Amino acid sequence: MTEGESGNPCRVVATPCLFTKRKVECAGGAFLRYYNIKCHGEDTLLLTSKSKDKAEEVVFEDDVEYLRSLDPKEWKKQDHYAVLGIKKLRYEATDDDIKRAYRQKVLKHHPDKRKALGEEVRSDDDYFTCITKAYEILGTPKSRRSYDSVDPEFDDSVPTTSEIKKDGFFETFTKYFETNARWSEKRNVPLLGDENSPREFVEKFYSFWYEFDSWREFSYLDEEEKEKGSDREERRWIEKQNKVARAKLKKEEMARIRSLVDLAYANDPRIQRFKQEDKDKKLAAKRARQDAIQAKKAEEERILKEAQVAKQKAEEAERARIEAARAERELQKKNLRKERKTFRDLCKANNYFATNDDETVSHMAAVEKICEMLKAVELQDLVKNLEASGRDAFVNAVKKAEDKLEAERRALFETKKAEEQKAKKNAALKAPLEWSADSTQLLIKAVNLFPAGTNQRWEVVANFLNQHGTFTDDRRFNAKEVLNKAKDLQSSDFSKSSLKKAANEEAFDQFEKDKKKVVNVVDDSSISKNDAAKLVNGTAKPKVNGDVKEKESKDEKPWTKTEQELLEQAIKTFPVSTPERWDKIADCIPNRSKKDCMKRYKELVELVKAKKQAANISK
Repeated sequence: MTEGESGNPCRVVATPCLFTKRKVECAGGAFLRYYNIKCHGEDTLLLTSKSKDKAEEVVFEDDVEYLRSLDPKEWKKQDHYAVLGIKKLRYEATDDDIKRAYRQKVLKHHPDKRKALGEEVRSDDDYFTCITKAYEILGTPKSRRSYDSVDPEFDDSVPTTSEIKKDGFFETFTKYFETNARWSEKRNVPLLGDENSPREFVEKFYSFWYEFDSWREFSYLDEEEKEKGSDREERRWIEKQNKVARAKLKKEEMARIRSLVDLAYANDPRIQRFKQEDKDKKLAAKRARQDAIQAKKAEEERILKEAQVAKQKAEEAERARIEAARAERELQKKNLRKERKTFRDLCKANNYFATNDDETVSHMAAVEKICEMLKAVELQDLVKNLEASGRDAFVNAVKKAEDKLEAERRALFETKKAEEQKAKKNAALKAPLEWSADSTQLLIKAVNLFPAGTNQRWEVVANFLNQHGTFTDDRRFNAKEVLNKAKDLQSSDFSKSSLKKAANEEAFDQFEKDKKKVVNVVDDSSISKNDAAKLVNGTAKPKVNGDVKEKESKDEKPWTKTEQELLEQAIKTFPVSTPERWDKIADCIPNRSKKDCMKRYKELVELVKAKKQAANISK
């Protein structure tokens, strides 16, 4: 405690550190109360206190005339709340209220009590039975819910247009929604709100009511009771009829709720305002898009205009450049004419630097040649040399001019000659190749080696011919030429062709060569005469000694790149299912036998396996 300037005592509070802003999670009773008021517009504590005050202020009515007017046989038509004296409370009455009301009715209207007072009581038709039945219905939660669903005091109507205009939207529909909220399975039913309710609140309200889940059921209105059935089949039939009637009433009830919500949605000024706001927002967005389009269009027009202006400037600059170049050329021409005139006048004044008449004529022609060949600067230099040296300078100029003309003539002749040679070469290359007998035989072999169905067959056949044929120049067969020739051979009569005779002669020559080879092998090896005769007839194979075999192994040639490519192509062309596969593969590769092809294939397979094994080991 300290004293201030006026002498009054005061407290001084010091903060040891600055305040820190922290995020705190809302929890506790105070927050729940605030949340309930914010969302539902009511205070649960206040409602609880009101319910306690109401319980203390409950007054039970006792309408004896109404009770005496009741018929126990028509108990379904009676108002059970009115029978127990809680007609005003109805569905708001608690279980304790119902018990207290029943006790009071029993104490006052029990038949024994009334008999003691001297009242005549009919045991078979006494109204106390209605009191007991009312307590049985309202004292059981399931039966009470069934009765409350068809409460005769509940208003099932929907507000009319005149009522809405008279009382106003909020006052009218607040009452209707509050009365229908009692049927909701979910607690905390959202309220209608007022004119200033935000969009989220309104959307939440209508979303809840459009998805309204009602607990209202109509089993109390069953026309027949299932227990009254005489057997199981009859009871099932009664239950089925009751379910159909309940479903129909439930459907009508949901249609009534939906019509109420639709009517409220159609007349809600907030919804109309929200729709107008959305419409204005869409119009604003549309207007903004249109403005953007207009701005873009204006920008494009501006860019186009600038491009046109730039193009005009460029054209003007180009025209100015062309005009300047033209003026420059005119000036050069003028200077050239001037220098030529000066040169001619000088030569004429000195009799063209000639010693006789013949030389004068030749020098005059030379003057014109020099004027045509030299430029203005060169003519100007030549004039200076002529003025200084005279005839010698003129003779040197004539000689240089003739040498220059001769060099130009030679260059022109060489160029023309080269162009003619190039044209001849191109014409020769464009001319189709002539098909010789060897080329035709090679084509027939290739067509048999690569049958129909081969991938890119005619390109393969053309490559085969180009690899194994003999050519005198750079010309080669293409697929189109090969195909046309094959068609010609197919359409022509081969029996009348000279190719048949040539093929027979070639086969005989080959037979003679093979025969000579066999004879040489017999002379160089230890083969008997009988075996030699068989070899000549082609019925046996030669059996050579170890020296011959060793010689053959030494003479084995390595596989070239071309042979390797032919082998790969042949393996792809003839699959495993092809009969006599290796014979056909060997025919595709010149100078290679079936054994060589199979041996090379095995070597390749072993090489691939070794590479795979090495790769696996390295991993």
